[in-house]
Amino acid sequence: MLLRSPRFATEPAPPFELKGSLFTLTVLHLFQLDRDAIERHLARKVKQAPSFFNNTPVVIDLEDLAEPPANNPDGMNFDGLYELLRGHGMAPVGVRNGSPELQAVARRAGLPLLPDSRSTGATRKPERSEPAPIRSRIVNHPVRSGQQVYAPDGDLIVLGTVSAGAEVIADGNIHIYGALRGRALAGVKGDVESRIFCQSLEAELISIAGRYRISEQINLDPADRGKAMQVHLADDRLIIDHLMR
Repeated sequence: MLLRSPRFATEPAPPFELKGSLFTLTVLHLFQLDRDAIERHLARKVKQAPSFFNNTPVVIDLEDLAEPPANNPDGMNFDGLYELLRGHGMAPVGVRNGSPELQAVARRAGLPLLPDSRSTGATRKPERSEPAPIRSRIVNHPVRSGQQVYAPDGDLIVLGTVSAGAEVIADGNIHIYGALRGRALAGVKGDVESRIFCQSLEAELISIAGRYRISEQINLDPADRGKAMQVHLADDRLIIDHLMR
């Protein structure tokens, strides 16, 4: 979507235009609002992958957060949480889910509300519909450092190498017919069945449905380096296997 005011020949060029777009956002699922506990856990995460969290836009998910006390609804200190995340280089962009009371507290802290990710009407019978066709995006050249390639609503197929400093993202699977040296994020809308396939796994980061490992946590055996590998989820853990046994 593009919102652009009409301009006549005598008018100067507008100073800006508004465009709708789609971005990959990190979701922080909040289970408690204990500042000290959050700070300790966040410090460990940032230490593992400092570049991953640098200027990373973050959505705060309130679905699993307990209700604020009835006698102190403002005791939920979202102001402190905002400053804590900013202090670690992250950029909070808003909150989603949670009760109206929690959302009201977040609004008073200046955090905008984002669309609710939960399905509406738990007892409502879903309507039958034809499954949406899977669309694949094919990239017939290497993905170089600093580039980002995203395949919405389907798989991403890269017919070459993904260099260090590059990022490939897909709602579905990611197939790389070369070495994966950058970042690969599959199933970014929550598809836990998504997989990553590559001819050589040398990644800076791999992620499926938000579960991720950085390069220091991949720990391939020396004998497996340079071999075709796949990454998938099992029991909510990232598993790295040979592509063919």
